[in-house]
Amino acid sequence: MSALRDGMSERQRRNVGQLARFGVVGTSGVLVNMATLIAVRKLGPHFEEAIVGIPLTEFNLRWYHVYSTIAFLIANLSNFQLNRTWTFKSAAHAGWWREYWPFLAVGMMGQLIGLGLLTLLLHPHSVISLPTSIFDDTTGFRSRLYWAQLIVIVLVTPLSFVLNKLWTFAAVRTHRLDLADPTREESLLSDD
Repeated sequence: MSALRDGMSERQRRNVGQLARFGVVGTSGVLVNMATLIAVRKLGPHFEEAIVGIPLTEFNLRWYHVYSTIAFLIANLSNFQLNRTWTFKSAAHAGWWREYWPFLAVGMMGQLIGLGLLTLLLHPHSVISLPTSIFDDTTGFRSRLYWAQLIVIVLVTPLSFVLNKLWTFAAVRTHRLDLADPTREESLLSDD
């Protein structure tokens, strides 16, 4: 173990430490996400009920899209605060709102990808649909919605880590707060 530590640069150790802390925060986020999803599912209509048709397609916005988004928003807020104060230690370098908006933007991008994956996992005619013979919703452990949400979280998390490390929190660490402002992207690119 000592040889491995000696072989790693300080930057590599810091990155591994950040990844480990991000994982702990992410685990807490999964718990928050799933607890919220379970609560809103119990309070609302059946998750597969359609709310409204999506224009120019044969698809519908369904309650599971809404439930997943509510769960995402609450977990995203929790994850942001923990990442800001513990993982990336950026709280002393920037205002809360200024740092939250890029984090939310990254999360929303992941959520949009996640909603597409969730739809594929729950749509009965999708090639990757979770089988109703196994996931028959008779218990919480056999809920298609819960398993689909967990699969989505596992698939979207690596993208979230990379984008938040390179964009959201890097801007604060490098004191280049302009990097964290998505409205300034064009002017930053033209400066280079």
